[in-house]
Amino acid sequence: MKILLPVVAALAMLACPVAATAADKDPVKISGASAAKGVTTVAVGAFNVGFIFESIDQTKKTGGLMGAFGGTTKAQSELVGVTPEMMQAITDAAYADFVSHLSAQGYSVQPAADLFGHAAMARAKSQKVPLDINIALEKGSKGKATYFKPSALPSLLMIPGDFTGSGTSSMGLNMSAGQASMALSNYARQAGVGVIDVVYLIDFSEQKRPGFFSFGGGINVNSGLSVAPDFSRMTLIAPNGKQSVITVKAPVGVEGDFIEKSDASTGTEKTVQSAANVAGGFAAAAGIGLPRFGKTRKFEFAAKPGNYEEGAAKAASLANALLIGRLGALR
Repeated sequence: MKILLPVVAALAMLACPVAATAADKDPVKISGASAAKGVTTVAVGAFNVGFIFESIDQTKKTGGLMGAFGGTTKAQSELVGVTPEMMQAITDAAYADFVSHLSAQGYSVQPAADLFGHAAMARAKSQKVPLDINIALEKGSKGKATYFKPSALPSLLMIPGDFTGSGTSSMGLNMSAGQASMALSNYARQAGVGVIDVVYLIDFSEQKRPGFFSFGGGINVNSGLSVAPDFSRMTLIAPNGKQSVITVKAPVGVEGDFIEKSDASTGTEKTVQSAANVAGGFAAAAGIGLPRFGKTRKFEFAAKPGNYEEGAAKAASLANALLIGRLGALR
């Protein structure tokens, strides 16, 4: 764990920080900014780090012969080689870094026991750790993520908006999230302090979700580590019960030697798809409505132990600095 804490120095030669933001685009979105004004004492009620292990990204390109070759394009990606111990170490390092950033910004951070031992938290139900969620990504894409909490916090809590679940499996989690939000709000009011909830989603593939097309219609899949936009955010519940929410709107990540990417599609799969698309293309040109199968590619991302943990912790540290910096400016 110690090797993960000084990630800035450790990664100086290993990785180059990148924030994939357009010059005219704010990397965060802030709602309820006024709620953060005057809040100087806080408690951290949740700090959850999720890791995407599987994703299916797809988009559609139609029209003419090139449309037949493009068709509905899918990229099926899988992360392997990341153990529960690695994810716990990353989460603990990210949390320690977060608390350090809060203190550096002049916030007084309450001990976790003050919050979780309070009567207001009696009805807040902890989720099991690790917590697996089927998540809905953008425009038809979906994935599976596993969430961890820091060892320093006794419970894994989520509040509404921390996740975008896919299917009926999230119904129970949604109910628990509502109860947790109420409990944290009651504590904020009764204790007269702000309560912070953080959720990060670590993406391993750096896909330009919902799909960035290269020439010819394929999804561009790269390796790297980033805190995913829209699925990563910080919520401050003020003593008056109002909320300030700061959402990451552009990937915050690092590039480096963290993951080995390989094409896991079999030769047979590629041959069958190519033959079907060629036939469909010529049929479309002749006015015959044969199916367009598109291109499906499977990618395997193998994490490199040591490097992966440092890269993920560095991405989280960059996100910590970004969000806490903006929170401090609202105060």
